[in-house]
Amino acid sequence: MAASPEAFAFPVMSGDIGGTNARFVLIHDQDAAVERIPTLATADFATIEDAMAAAIGDRPEAERPKTAILALAGPITGDRVAMTNNHWVVEPKKLIERFGLSDVILLNDFEALSLCLPGLGTDGVDPIGDGVATPNGARVVVGPGTGLGAGALIQSGGRWVPIPSEGGHIDLGPVSPRDFEIWPHLEQTFGRMSTETLVCGSGMLRLYRGVCAANGVDARFGNEADVAAHGLAGDSPEAVETLALFATYLGRFAGDLALVFTAYGGVYLAGGISARIAPALKSGAFREAFVTKEPHRHLVERMATAIIVKPDPALAGIAHFARRPAEFGVELEGRWWRS
Repeated sequence: MAASPEAFAFPVMSGDIGGTNARFVLIHDQDAAVERIPTLATADFATIEDAMAAAIGDRPEAERPKTAILALAGPITGDRVAMTNNHWVVEPKKLIERFGLSDVILLNDFEALSLCLPGLGTDGVDPIGDGVATPNGARVVVGPGTGLGAGALIQSGGRWVPIPSEGGHIDLGPVSPRDFEIWPHLEQTFGRMSTETLVCGSGMLRLYRGVCAANGVDARFGNEADVAAHGLAGDSPEAVETLALFATYLGRFAGDLALVFTAYGGVYLAGGISARIAPALKSGAFREAFVTKEPHRHLVERMATAIIVKPDPALAGIAHFARRPAEFGVELEGRWWRS
């Protein structure tokens, strides 16, 4: 195991690289407030190097990053990491050469998100239900966005240890009679029905089309934003049902992960979709699906669930790690490159 360093060379550039957006901040020293850089669209740049160059700009040498810690939407495998939901390929050695960096660390995006969980506080979350989080209990973070991400954080030896995951790709199956009516009308991805197939942005649209087909009506909306908006407004029965089913399937998945990790520290929903459809998630369908885990309903009923409302939580998590790496047991073997 490659141990975390006792300190990083500042300034540190941290990045949260998703399928659609790339968000960067600069952390100038251990105590300074982070410098937020305007969000970049991944489609606007051929490579991550070009995006980072735009983010760094023409700032003087003393303000240019010495370390880069990047959270990527996908597994970290070797010296050449292909992103799961966009066209970029991340090669740390090229980043070191182009930007004169001393260190590059690559993390899974939801691993980075999990690093923010100890510092969320009550003002950083919007609770769902009446579960109570225990201070040192394992925690899970789940987020539907361009894809479906998941991660966990456990405490071991006095340090918080993040567990990277590609859990969004586990299979999802029908449970209720209504599920069985809709399932024959749903599009598969990669020849299978993963949870991400339905519980993400494009998945919401797949689910809406399936509901419309099962009801024998034409689909009125052509994107997930419209489905969500009309579902929340209550002026389309199919969109309303789509949001209820989306919340249910997300609840089932989150409850499964809660059981896997016995997440007495809570299960937290991240991403723009979760915040945007918060009324649907808090209407009861999500929480009921989360706790319907017989014979262990009594266990998950104790667990807290909440929506993360803290801005840029993955970047906040990386900042916490960059400033005080000794508080975390981050596995860096094969994910830390040095000049």
